[in-house]
Amino acid sequence: MIQISPSMLSANFADLKTDIEMINNSEADLFHLDVMDGVFVPNISFGFPVISAINKYAKKPLDVHLMIVEPDKYIDNFKSAGAHYLTVHYEACRHLHRTVQTIKNQGMKAGVSLNPHTPVSLLENIIGDLDLVLLMSVNPGFGGQKFIPETVLKIYKLKEMILQNGSSALIEVDGGVDNTNALSLKQAGADILVAGSYIFKSDDPTKTIAGLKSI
Repeated sequence: MIQISPSMLSANFADLKTDIEMINNSEADLFHLDVMDGVFVPNISFGFPVISAINKYAKKPLDVHLMIVEPDKYIDNFKSAGAHYLTVHYEACRHLHRTVQTIKNQGMKAGVSLNPHTPVSLLENIIGDLDLVLLMSVNPGFGGQKFIPETVLKIYKLKEMILQNGSSALIEVDGGVDNTNALSLKQAGADILVAGSYIFKSDDPTKTIAGLKSI
């Protein structure tokens, strides 16, 4: 069954605990936390204090997505803040293998994210070391963007690579995910769907999560 990881970037930060409890009580599987530095992407989100605060009340694993430059400097900090999955961008890592091993040595699950223009073939030499590959289906930086349809083909290609290499990496998709494309993403091979505004701006977020879960 598909896993759902609601993006807290779209949550109500003036009443964050209520949204955390909603996710705890829903069929969601993870909390997706987007960390942006205003350098790698043109937006700034939140850092360690907010992640630690969410971790204090979250009853499900934290799925932390780093959209930052030089992520190696902060790996131990994210471990301390409560990250279960820690995903870095291929485009931001000069020595990707070392970064991935550092994450795993800290006891976290290691993920690598690809921007829409980055081909999945670039992960061929490291796919066996990864626990997760996050495909961006919008250009990273802001929520509420339209889904890029070519992502579906990338999922098929990535799934084939994972199977050919005997990897156990999960495929996660983030950006513009809703009930119009969730089925095609699942059929292509996606394991985890990230949804932000589609969930939090709906009339009944718990029901919306359940709807995605049942796709």
